[in-house]
Amino acid sequence: MKPYQKWFVWSLLVCLSAAFMLPLYWVLVSALKGPQELFTWPPVWWPSQPQWHNFSDAWQSAPFDTYLWNSLKVSVLSTIGQLFSSSLVAFGFARFDFKGRNVLFMVLLAGMIIPWDAIMIPLYMEFNLLGWINTLKPLIVPAFFGAPFFIFLLRQFIMGVPRELDEAARMDGANAWQIYWRIHLPLMIPALVLVGTFQFLAAWNDYIGPLIFLNDQSTYTLPLGLASFSGIHGSNVSAISAMTVLLCLPPLILFFAAQRQIMEGTTSAAVKG
Repeated sequence: MKPYQKWFVWSLLVCLSAAFMLPLYWVLVSALKGPQELFTWPPVWWPSQPQWHNFSDAWQSAPFDTYLWNSLKVSVLSTIGQLFSSSLVAFGFARFDFKGRNVLFMVLLAGMIIPWDAIMIPLYMEFNLLGWINTLKPLIVPAFFGAPFFIFLLRQFIMGVPRELDEAARMDGANAWQIYWRIHLPLMIPALVLVGTFQFLAAWNDYIGPLIFLNDQSTYTLPLGLASFSGIHGSNVSAISAMTVLLCLPPLILFFAAQRQIMEGTTSAAVKG
């Protein structure tokens, strides 16, 4: 690539990055502004006196402690359930030969094409029959039954592991559970980090699920609590921006902390797929 071509590519990437970062930067700046700087023209790109107390004021104006605790319970427990169930089912599809395995796997993959809108009402009826409405169970328990995409991803990873490892373990007296727990789970760590990150982000940012299944404010998660907060304090742009920034922090920290494992998991799954 010639020097001017590199310069053009790098300039284009910088412009695109700035375009993607601008909304996040503007939300952060709005959270630090005072009321007199929010709607001025030309816009204020950085407040003369950052109002850091906007974060604590906004946090204390609603039960965000409860919302945070509920979001953590849903995100952590659903991630644990998803990792365990998806990896176990993927191990079964990858290592056990039984009649109809491929057909059953295709049926499983067909579940990915069913939109959430189509199963929303049946799920509500089912959870209502079980008495789970207005509890966190509808947001946690389904994750313990696996997800087609994650099962497909982990199955492709396991199929890239040589079967000789399994045979050597069986010769040493290991059963199927021990092979799964002691051999394949450690080997799957990059893929499990990828699956865990996707599941945590999906559970943390989920708004529709809590909106349908939760009615009591004491069970709200952060996205639903923030929506309720926006409805009450719609004119307080600084407070809404401050809570939006705080809501985005855990996913950002998780992504940067697990960035290397995510890239390894994505690359290995793509190559072995």
